[in-house]
Amino acid sequence: MKLLDQPASERPRERLRDKGPDSLSHGELVAILLRTGVKGTNVVDIGKQLVQRYASLHALAQASWEDLAKEPGIGPDKAVTLIAAFSLAKRLVKEEHGHAPLLETPDAVAGYMREEVRLRKTEVFQVLLLNIRRKLIGKAKISDGTLDTILVHPREVFQYAIAANAAAILLVHNHPSGDPTPSEADIKVTRDLIRAGQLLKIEVLDHVILGRKTQERERDYVSLRELGYFYS
Repeated sequence: MKLLDQPASERPRERLRDKGPDSLSHGELVAILLRTGVKGTNVVDIGKQLVQRYASLHALAQASWEDLAKEPGIGPDKAVTLIAAFSLAKRLVKEEHGHAPLLETPDAVAGYMREEVRLRKTEVFQVLLLNIRRKLIGKAKISDGTLDTILVHPREVFQYAIAANAAAILLVHNHPSGDPTPSEADIKVTRDLIRAGQLLKIEVLDHVILGRKTQERERDYVSLRELGYFYS
């Protein structure tokens, strides 16, 4: 059945207007962005099939413009629309954090960094620079590694902290595999930076590793402080 042949109450646009976006599936929301299907197809079917092929919104958001344009019923214009929608969602989250977020907890750190690293395909190690009130005053990317290797030297980390006159720093990086469990290298880097910070009187507050939630894993991040690696 074509979209126009459906009762108005069953069409995604009308249902969103009457019942809100939470009443629609991922595929139906994608269908609204696609607007119309190719001749003889139902745009809702195209949206649902696209989400099914990529298995998750995370994977769909990672797709390139070129890959999306090759999908059945999508093409260049619809691919651009999807890329724009995911980019706006990322910017919205970033805007909500404000210019100087308070980063007192691992959850606040994860909330601030989550959208920035969500689509990264390699590990990126970053340092967040904080003032004495634990508000963000700066951020620096230290290393953009491969899927399993990051090279981090204390000199590079603390040069940014000293230049910004930071009172404390937070370490953040992502695991593209989705599993935020710290590796031996993660633990070693953390301990090296804690010791360097003690010498420079700049406190390393935490090291937050971001991954993805699963049915078995309620949080998409771990805090090395919470795991006990900041204590002797």
